[in-house]
Amino acid sequence: MRRPIVKAAVAGLSLAVLAGCSSGSGGYRGVYDMPLPGGADVGDDPYKVTAQFDNVLSLVPHAAVRVNDVAVGRVTDITLPDDGWQAEVTMVIDRDVRLPANAVARLEQSSLLGEKYVQLMPPPNGTASGTLRDGAVIGVDSTNRYPEVEEVFGAMSMLLNGGGINQLRTITRELNRALEGNEPQVRSMLRRVEQLTSTLDEHSGDITDALDAVDRLAATLSSRRQQINVALDDLSPGLRILEEQRGQLMTMLKALEDLGEVATDVLDRSQENMVADLRALAPILQRLADAGTALPKSLEVLLTYPFTDEVLNVVKGDYLNVYLTITAVDGTAIIPPISPGGSGGPAPVSARHAPLPLPSVGTPRTTPQAPPTGESTPEGTPPGQVPPPTAPGTTPPGTPTSPPGSPSSTPQGGDD
Repeated sequence: MRRPIVKAAVAGLSLAVLAGCSSGSGGYRGVYDMPLPGGADVGDDPYKVTAQFDNVLSLVPHAAVRVNDVAVGRVTDITLPDDGWQAEVTMVIDRDVRLPANAVARLEQSSLLGEKYVQLMPPPNGTASGTLRDGAVIGVDSTNRYPEVEEVFGAMSMLLNGGGINQLRTITRELNRALEGNEPQVRSMLRRVEQLTSTLDEHSGDITDALDAVDRLAATLSSRRQQINVALDDLSPGLRILEEQRGQLMTMLKALEDLGEVATDVLDRSQENMVADLRALAPILQRLADAGTALPKSLEVLLTYPFTDEVLNVVKGDYLNVYLTITAVDGTAIIPPISPGGSGGPAPVSARHAPLPLPSVGTPRTTPQAPPTGESTPEGTPPGQVPPPTAPGTTPPGTPTSPPGSPSSTPQGGDD
């Protein structure tokens, strides 16, 4: 009796499944569409979200959708678009669950052999914005997955069998062999490394400033890249010419080397003579040093002779007469005495200042100098010389005087 009842129950269940598969849009399309016990309650009005994954692994429909490991929805469909390589996972989430618009999705596993599920979380940088709405799509750049158990075991197998365990053993053995007996040197090296790191840490600010300066330099060079390119292009012809004249440059450098050797030899041989010459110059230099301010003053008088700067300051605003006679070596007059009136007589003299006599150029010989035309030589005046100047208001000896009441022939000086 029990066996027919079991057979009848299985047949009824099969008919129900087949009826659901053959029904229209209102019926179930398969076992995945059948409600399962213990599933997440999404309420009467959930909202739909689609996430794109590069690899969904063994995720199946009706898998849980969690937020902070709390089930808030389930996976309804997993499809592969015709025009893409990313799988699209469609999820329904309870309307009361609020998620940011830039939420990320990640495939996780509940345990080592547990089920796969989709974990929704805010962005890792913590800058959540907006609200996840119905029909939103989480792009492939915001999805990720945890490594599979098979991948972890495969990596561990490679490490243990053909990986770096044997190499680590070899490295450890060689290190022990290299450090054996060199403990003081290793200890000293570690101490120096510690000092180096401490010094670098103390100068971290300077290092940062140097790096900033290098960054500014790089920015400046980048902004002047065109000028640098032009300069490098202009240097190319010069470098080419230098390359062509390399032999001549080498010959010139060799000649300079020979000249240096000869100059060194000359200096070595003439060292004593040079020292003697310098010692002989020492008294002259000492006398010039002793002259001090007298030498510049004498040069100043020489360049302004016969009127020095001080004399010009005295006669400023007045006038001063000079009697100039140039004679040849034989005593003949080259230029007779000059007077303002052109008569050859003495020039007018200021009432304040007496004229400064000048020595005649050269020494007169036996030939006497005749007085200029229209000018008489006073008695007692040696031949070839200009009569000495007279004071204002006086008459030179031998000069006829004018009768009383007649005008004077000598102009009087005045202040101009």
